[in-house]
Amino acid sequence: MAGLTTGGPNVDVSLLYQVNGAARRAPAWLDTAVSLAGEYGILLALVLLVLWCWRGARRQDETTAVESFTALVWAPLAAGLALLVNVPLREFVGRQRPFRQHEGLQVLDPGWGVGLANTEYSFVSGHTTVAMALGVGLFVANRKFGILGIGLALVEGLCRVYMGLHYPTDVIGALALGTAVVLVLAPLALAVLNPLVRAVADSPRFGGLVRAGDRARPQPVGLAAQPKNPPAGRRTQDNDLAA
Repeated sequence: MAGLTTGGPNVDVSLLYQVNGAARRAPAWLDTAVSLAGEYGILLALVLLVLWCWRGARRQDETTAVESFTALVWAPLAAGLALLVNVPLREFVGRQRPFRQHEGLQVLDPGWGVGLANTEYSFVSGHTTVAMALGVGLFVANRKFGILGIGLALVEGLCRVYMGLHYPTDVIGALALGTAVVLVLAPLALAVLNPLVRAVADSPRFGGLVRAGDRARPQPVGLAAQPKNPPAGRRTQDNDLAA
């Protein structure tokens, strides 16, 4: 732990300066874009990606829709749980923010860097932890969406280093923490959530949350519409006209 509290290994610090140094050479609009993406944008994109995946999952058959929806419910729950795990982990490691240990770093968001970050420790990155948990949770639900979500989580980690708020090892630890919480607890979490989601799917009022209703659902054979027989007087009149 001493290496973390004193600023980390030399490779860690060197990578920090290399990535953050790009902020000095980049135009102001790019720094602003990275700052907004790293603070809010990527997490918002991941939430929208979860909703997009949910929209597609509702069109699947009932069994697959229930499984996908269960995994999508687990993703944000796992992200919240990973953040809770990170609270005592940060206190235990006690690593200061990099801009408090090293000179010459470009902190892109002064309001964050001067304010709350002075009272928070650096290891591990909370933003990256949430992003990775959502990405891996998406991967459990849908491989295609999951790969995209994990890619966004990697970009989130790079943004946090670029912004001067975290060391690279803070990001690596966050990626590992988010992944571990989702995958290690997934069997138990999915086993608990699956019956609840299935009950919601069977509910007449809330079933549409899990699976979209079939617009052209075929009628059972026994209930198929049968041609109505005309009244007896009408049948006699028709027979007379035919004759």
